Amino acid sequence: MKNRITKTNLKDLRPFLILWSTQSLSQLGSAMTAFALTLWLYEQTGSSLKTATLTICSYAPYVLMSIFAGAISDRFDKKKTMLVCDLLAALSTVVVLGLYLTNRLEGWHLYAINAVSGLMNTVQQPASEVTTTLLIPKEQYQRASGLQSLSRSMISILNPLLATAVYGLAGLELVIAVDLGTFVVAFLALLLFIRIPVVASDKRESVLALAKEGIVFLKNTPMILTMILFLSGINLVASAFDGALPGFVIPNPKGGTVVLGVVTSFAGIAMIFGSLLVSILPKPRNRMRVVYLTMLISMGTENFMLAFSREPWVWCMGQVIGWVLVPVMSANYDVIFRSTVPVELQGRVYACRNTLQFFTIPVGLFLGGYMVDHIFEPFMERHQYSETLVTLFGYGKGSGAAVVMFVLGLAGVIHCLAFGQKMKQYMYKDK
Repeated sequence: MKNRITKTNLKDLRPFLILWSTQSLSQLGSAMTAFALTLWLYEQTGSSLKTATLTICSYAPYVLMSIFAGAISDRFDKKKTMLVCDLLAALSTVVVLGLYLTNRLEGWHLYAINAVSGLMNTVQQPASEVTTTLLIPKEQYQRASGLQSLSRSMISILNPLLATAVYGLAGLELVIAVDLGTFVVAFLALLLFIRIPVVASDKRESVLALAKEGIVFLKNTPMILTMILFLSGINLVASAFDGALPGFVIPNPKGGTVVLGVVTSFAGIAMIFGSLLVSILPKPRNRMRVVYLTMLISMGTENFMLAFSREPWVWCMGQVIGWVLVPVMSANYDVIFRSTVPVELQGRVYACRNTLQFFTIPVGLFLGGYMVDHIFEPFMERHQYSETLVTLFGYGKGSGAAVVMFVLGLAGVIHCLAFGQKMKQYMYKDK
């Protein structure tokens, strides 16, 4: 009987599993290209801010277009939307390859192309989220969320290691070739093997009217809105960390590009353990409380461990502690969201969430890079003979980035404690 139930569950999840596995493979290829381009641009410029601008350009469309993208997702066929977005993103990668092979690739090319790719992802992401809801039974939401966390974890582990290895051995062109190969697999799987159910209540109203419905729903659902705004602040701190990390690791005497790849991969290793933890944990008494406490622990550990250490193994352990609880947070957040938002509204509500929750990512990336290049590196250079500062944060290039890590640790803890007061009213209700 138990075996039969397992087979039934797998049959129910089969379309989702095909989509999840092939899209995850394609996301790995895209992440490898993004990481390799980061290495290439840092080699060309030596600037944390210019390198962080790559990711800023990818996330900027979330700020500008997400609300409308969700309305588009709810109005048009989701499968066609995903296919067109995948194809246009792949074409932008082909352009990068062409420019690189003809020795014409420059930083501004990457910024423009990343903006195009980011726009495609902005339109595709709400359609993908709704598709996941449509392809899985409600009782499988947490399992599906765990699988998505698992794939994100694997991508976090593999992409910096594979990108660094392939980029170092064969150059940017092979990294991009791998990316395009994974795109073909995902594109054909979606085109030929996935049938996405049609939502009977999809509307034909204007994009503006549909976008307004998403905003009104969030306004009338303060628990969801509070959670989104809380994670928006978390994203600000976390993305500033990402913007500062290359400037912290690469110039360190014990660092470098390979060490950066290893340190980054440990975030993925931590998320693997976190994803396994999600699969064995019982349903919590209150999911909102889990979201809050996991982020308080993450914000209060990782940044400080990196700020005060010059040892790569400590940086890796900091990544583990900072990221191991993220899948736990993500799974509980996902269940709250999917269970609260009606499926016919999810595209536009997910898109409004993207704007509110992710607009801080490009801001944080800019702040992280800017603080390293223009505030704290010059500050540490001026105070290079301060015994206290050198003891705490080291000396030379990279010491300013260590100060940034310390500042971000303080900011993250303060944000969690301050927002906890607003979230407290939801921590005593079973969800």
